[in-house]
Amino acid sequence: MSQPAVDRRPSDLCNTPVRSIRLFSVRLAVISLVLAASSLYAEDRAVEHKVPPTYPPVAKQLRITGLVTVVATVDATGKVTKAESNSGNKILAPAAIDAVKQWKFVPGDATSTVEVVINFSL
Repeated sequence: MSQPAVDRRPSDLCNTPVRSIRLFSVRLAVISLVLAASSLYAEDRAVEHKVPPTYPPVAKQLRITGLVTVVATVDATGKVTKAESNSGNKILAPAAIDAVKQWKFVPGDATSTVEVVINFSL
């Protein structure tokens, strides 16, 4: 007995190894672009003067602890021109932002974005 002829439709060709390799390559390229963009987002800039955050009384009373990440825009002179929290407890975030706004960074060539992690612990 002979085997029946295989009828390959275009939809069957989508599952070929070549298609899988192409999809993998596209996914890898997208991941690489995302990682490259995130590394461009935050820069390392030395801090000349840090102001510690004031622990919010409500957070102290409720024994709230944790990390707050603050993204700060620093001008060429080292002054923080903008700060906002992008993660962490919402009760602790305003204190972290207020503290980072008072920080002084080493002067640089241009405005940069710096990511700062503030640890609140009792």
